[in-house]
Amino acid sequence: MAMDEKRAGTQARDAAGAADKSPVKDTIHQIEEVSAEEINKIMAKYDKESAVRKLPRKINFVISLILICFSLLQLYSTWRIIPATSMRPLHLGIVVFLAYTLYPVRKTGFSTKRGWWISFGIDMALAVAALFCYLYLVFNYESIVSVPRLTQFQYVVGAAGILLLMEACRRVSGLPIVCVAIAFLLVGIFGQSMPGFLANRGFSLQVIIKHLFFGLEGVFGTPIGASSTFIFLFMLFGAFLEKTGVGQFFIDFGNALAGSRRGGPAKVAVLTSALEGTVSGSSVANTVGSGSFTIPMMKKLGYPPEFAAAAEAAASTGGQIMPPVMGAAAFLMAEALGLDYSVIAKAAIIPALLYFLGIWFSVDFVARKNGLRGLTREELPSFKRLMMEKGYLVLPLVAIIITLSSGFTPSRAALVGIGMAIVGSYLRTFAELLVLALWGHGFKWITRDPGQETPPDNTAEAVRQALRNSEGMRPRDYLAALENGAKSIIGVALACGVAGIISGMISLTGVGAKLGAGLSDLAGGNTFLLLFFTMITSIILGMGVPTTANYLITSTMLATVVARALNPGVTGGFTGLQLLPAHMFTFYFGIVADITPPVALAAMAGAAIAKSDPLKTGFEASKCAIGAFIVPYVFALNPQMLMIDVHIFELIQIIITSMLGMWLISMGIVGHYRVKCNVLERLLAIGAGLCMVVPGTVTDLIGLAVGAAIVFWQVSRERRAKQRGTLKA
Repeated sequence: MAMDEKRAGTQARDAAGAADKSPVKDTIHQIEEVSAEEINKIMAKYDKESAVRKLPRKINFVISLILICFSLLQLYSTWRIIPATSMRPLHLGIVVFLAYTLYPVRKTGFSTKRGWWISFGIDMALAVAALFCYLYLVFNYESIVSVPRLTQFQYVVGAAGILLLMEACRRVSGLPIVCVAIAFLLVGIFGQSMPGFLANRGFSLQVIIKHLFFGLEGVFGTPIGASSTFIFLFMLFGAFLEKTGVGQFFIDFGNALAGSRRGGPAKVAVLTSALEGTVSGSSVANTVGSGSFTIPMMKKLGYPPEFAAAAEAAASTGGQIMPPVMGAAAFLMAEALGLDYSVIAKAAIIPALLYFLGIWFSVDFVARKNGLRGLTREELPSFKRLMMEKGYLVLPLVAIIITLSSGFTPSRAALVGIGMAIVGSYLRTFAELLVLALWGHGFKWITRDPGQETPPDNTAEAVRQALRNSEGMRPRDYLAALENGAKSIIGVALACGVAGIISGMISLTGVGAKLGAGLSDLAGGNTFLLLFFTMITSIILGMGVPTTANYLITSTMLATVVARALNPGVTGGFTGLQLLPAHMFTFYFGIVADITPPVALAAMAGAAIAKSDPLKTGFEASKCAIGAFIVPYVFALNPQMLMIDVHIFELIQIIITSMLGMWLISMGIVGHYRVKCNVLERLLAIGAGLCMVVPGTVTDLIGLAVGAAIVFWQVSRERRAKQRGTLKA
């Protein structure tokens, strides 16, 4: 699923293994791919969720069984509903237990065997203690809420549960999100001593523990509710889909469709990452998974290493905004706004299209600038043959789209997707057996004489061969999918739990509303400035906080203030659709942090593969993903781009003019079309592109006229340069 913190590392390793079987590998100039060992090192360095401890075989077997049972429990809860007051703490308790088991206290580990066992023993004790705290709530919730005061022991259990959750989150997601949570806890404890908008009446530790741990507004709030239901199911869907080989299919599909075009490998990277984003939204995992193949291809073709890594990182980061399955924050958005997830996915279609088109146009202009060709048809897989042999792999995605658009819940859609992934993996074998049954010897076998007791040997052998070569999922694939699905939820659930602490303290102290009002006052009533401040806040938080938590924090503090600025005529409360542009705005810029220097984890991972300068790669990635910095302002000020209150003809106009606008903006950013653009042409191209991206007939006509003039001038300059024999890129 396009889950933001999910499945990191698994997809990358599966892609690396599948690449060895790719029909493309043998034909594309023997591209030197990144080894699986290098991939694991890169993932462990740039994605903390991949830095798991190496366990002895017997212990690893036990942990695998626990992970599989966890997935089965989650599937059972969809069939027989478990009350939220039990399911949420049970879900988080198991996750915290697994976090202490799988993730060491420090990344480097211990140099001695004795030190390893001592560390693991302490972690197991902490894991059991954490599980006890959360199971205590599962079995005693009714008695706890029925009394006005908690016992001293219950306060200790609550405090231990909160602290153990924060430490587990530090190990898996990093220190920044925990520091944010601690800061809000201190604001609540020392509220009377806080300056300015941070001031509040202050709360005792008992009040804070009761609010955060023994209710549904803190740790066990909406984020964990979403994690324990449909987010987990979409994670599981992604794990099952990976086992069908869909990742390698996306790479081959991208090569077959775009590999022969100008700068083909870079366009393959964009297309492949967009497709992978439909089921996996981890920026780093997507970058490493497809980038281990596409980045060396781009470098060999002639792309500068920084640009090769940047294009892949920018495209991979877009996975979290790519329907039908977006990042975990998108599901939380649906819950927070009271909207169907299908509404969120539909609203994201045009912005996601513009995002990836912007990257596509950028790599095209760079290819023009450097005179880079595509690959020959002989070096690429046949599109027709690929679709006939592997096209069935997209059926689960089609099933999810149909299910969501039919009004079913995300949970139902995820279950349908899992079922289709399983059934779809056997379709090719079914087809082969059907052909054997209906044609040739198989047909004679079925229509043989009644006296014939056994089929011809060659037919029986053909059937056995088809079954042996079956590409359907085997028992070990089911177990691996269940295990990987459970692993993938750990980072998401922990981030949701700590984000619940933050949002719980914001609601308890009222600091969020004060901060939003403070930013509004700082903007002086200027909507654009308020949006700019919100963007900066989201990007800064996103540099160290997972997307899920980032969205929850910024939307809690700023979404209502932004919505009020965007809807000045509305008095009272807002509807979900009125709040949607503001929530999407904070969501987008939380994601952009993965390619925004100086942190830019996705760009750093790409730079490690390309062996390029990380900082330069980050800036190049920001330039490639320029659409992500422009489009949110457009749909915030013009919700028609989110398909809100828009007619079909307006929608068609918005799509066409926005695509042309992104083409002009990318031209201005790269600085090349037919010949090198001068400064004036670049500025005019960017300005004309912005006019066309902003919905409105007048702005569209202005942008179209200026853009046509730039194209005409570029063609004229190219013609004159050819006549003089001085044409240069």
